[in-house]
Amino acid sequence: MIRLSCAIAGLLAFGLLLFVTNSDVYAARPPTVSVLDFGQTQFGKVTAEKIRTQLRATGEFLVADADLSRSAAMGVGYKGSLNLAVGEARDLGAALATEFYFVGDAQTLRRSSFKRPVYYESYCSLFLVNARTGRLLLWDRPSFENNEATDAEELLSQHLASKEVFHRLLIALRRATEDEQLQRIIVAPAAIPVIEEAPDDDKTAEAQGLRLPRPYRRLRPEYPDTAARAEAEATVDVMVDVGADGEVGEVQVVRWAGFGLDESTVATVRQLHFFPAMRNGSAIPMRVLLRYNFRKPSR
Repeated sequence: MIRLSCAIAGLLAFGLLLFVTNSDVYAARPPTVSVLDFGQTQFGKVTAEKIRTQLRATGEFLVADADLSRSAAMGVGYKGSLNLAVGEARDLGAALATEFYFVGDAQTLRRSSFKRPVYYESYCSLFLVNARTGRLLLWDRPSFENNEATDAEELLSQHLASKEVFHRLLIALRRATEDEQLQRIIVAPAAIPVIEEAPDDDKTAEAQGLRLPRPYRRLRPEYPDTAARAEAEATVDVMVDVGADGEVGEVQVVRWAGFGLDESTVATVRQLHFFPAMRNGSAIPMRVLLRYNFRKPSR
């Protein structure tokens, strides 16, 4: 019995040593990051290269080769969308083979208004994505205007190179890296009963003896100023757990859009109250997909 206890203790000690060693190795390895071109324009490519250069200069990250990243993205058919379902974002992340990646769009546009007949706007939409989960971690859209295109671009470049902006990117990456490490070492909790997902339509539900949840009243998410400034048009999908009491539980964004549209959608969904799903006359919890399409308001 004593020998068996010693053997078990030795195995436990070895396992703990292996766990600590593996954790240390993972923690010591710099996180990997890809930066895809911010559109097909020369300005977009130059802007993305500046982000790559700044990330490399920190010494905290391994930044993927730009040509390899372009080839990998093309191989999975990525065409520059900033409105991705998490599955699509995971597929892109798997092709890039890095832990995080940036996608975006940078352009200089010729504008006009009543006050200014002709001027130029340079902007950069910048999205940071977790390659493993496909979730959007951070978005930003700095924009500058000037009477000359080159001056507008220079103002934007200076802003992106500023300590304040890059510090925000670094903080987001560091936090995401810490979260990834914790996910790898934390023991998984006990299995939680899976909530039944709603069928695709009422006919299928009826055939299964189900009545899908219905909101008491429909609420439309606000189109925020951050989206208006970007003239964003996008679709946001959320998976919503509706309890047997009709109240909203967990809400997960499964197609993100950035520009404040995701936050506006989640805030609205949390205000909803439902007639619960029913099976053979009894209320049951159910997970439903809600879709919201955002369009620019007409002027």
